[in-house]
Amino acid sequence: MALFTDDARPGTPYWWDGLALAAPDDPLPQRVDLLVIGAGYTGLSGAIAAAERGVSVAVLDAGDPGKGASTRNGGMFGAHPRLSWDKLRIAFGADVADALFAEAEPARLWVEDLIERHGIDCDFQRTGRIQLAWTQSHFDGQRRLASAVSEKTPVRVRLVEREGLSQEITTERYFGGLLFEDHAAIQPAKFHQGLLQAAKKAGASITGQAEVTVLDRTGTGFTAHTPKGTIRADKVLLATGGYTQKPFAWAARRVFALPSYIIATEPLAANLLGHLAPGRRMMVETRARHSYFRLSPDGTRILFGGRAAMVNVDIHTAAARQMETMCEVWPELAGTRISHAWSGNTGYSFTHMPHVGADQGLHYALGYSGSGTVMAPYLGAKAALQALGDPEGATAYSQTPLARHWLHPSTHPHFLQAANLWYRHVVDGWENRKAR
Repeated sequence: MALFTDDARPGTPYWWDGLALAAPDDPLPQRVDLLVIGAGYTGLSGAIAAAERGVSVAVLDAGDPGKGASTRNGGMFGAHPRLSWDKLRIAFGADVADALFAEAEPARLWVEDLIERHGIDCDFQRTGRIQLAWTQSHFDGQRRLASAVSEKTPVRVRLVEREGLSQEITTERYFGGLLFEDHAAIQPAKFHQGLLQAAKKAGASITGQAEVTVLDRTGTGFTAHTPKGTIRADKVLLATGGYTQKPFAWAARRVFALPSYIIATEPLAANLLGHLAPGRRMMVETRARHSYFRLSPDGTRILFGGRAAMVNVDIHTAAARQMETMCEVWPELAGTRISHAWSGNTGYSFTHMPHVGADQGLHYALGYSGSGTVMAPYLGAKAALQALGDPEGATAYSQTPLARHWLHPSTHPHFLQAANLWYRHVVDGWENRKAR
């Protein structure tokens, strides 16, 4: 049986259907107060924050604004530290761990306010998000995390014991779950377009196909060279995420791109979807495949993403692997065909935590490590405000330094080829054995 539907669009995100993505091409100003490099969530939110404070802002993108991760992600909307409190304490100290936990709820509320304030229509739905434990030890860890979150934050979280999982998902694969009740779902491409329109309305210029090939530092600021000309700026914000490369070698040695692959099923019967996902939550797994899945905003199909590989592979190969993983969770979907399959880069740091800071005057917000839907717009604004010297730019994420690793001595992550072999043949096999 064919894997794809007859009208499938391999390589094209489901989110782009019926949406005419704006491709702004403003002329380059000769000079601005703040130059933003990257027109995804980070850059556009930073542009909005700066322009609303009355400074001149230009946003440049190497490609078409929004064609990167900002319109390719799963649309899962929530903010909580990716690591446990104990791991954060070991990495950064107890005070920073406390501060990171405390900032989770304000970050989510800040982005919700951004959406409301600018009237962004992005199919926002308060679904909640459940993290599903692949093993008993994972569930034990969730129990500890729930205790720390409840003790240190106002985030509403509760454990779902294994016997209660049938109210959330119909499968025998998991040992329990951790439910973040206030997390939500968005249509990520619509969110990006809303941010773009808000940045334009605030006065920012936005130019696509304007890759910064050289960034010169001068005594009074920077000069950026692009195929469309040069532009001078007092301050620069780097917001390139999983697409960071030369000439930004300092950042590219500390943040590396991991591809994430997503498939969308053909439309499914409402009673089948209600049976498979009665909770209608955003759903993520704890295993190293980092599978994440949800219903589409219109509730007609399943979108299933994850780590089909740690390097770029053919989209048909990736789709087949995602289909196999989806059928491990829901055997009832065997024979279902795929209408869309696509990928996007996630910018990972070696600490698995984002960081806001500056290197030789170049400000940045990078390393979201899979949590960018909320953290990218939130920290993009923080980074822009730091560049302007505004005290509202203060954040605990300035205390999570981007660390280098001996595995990644250059700007290209060659180590991922070996990591991919280890991941495919060791981690997959270990996790499958542990789940039995």
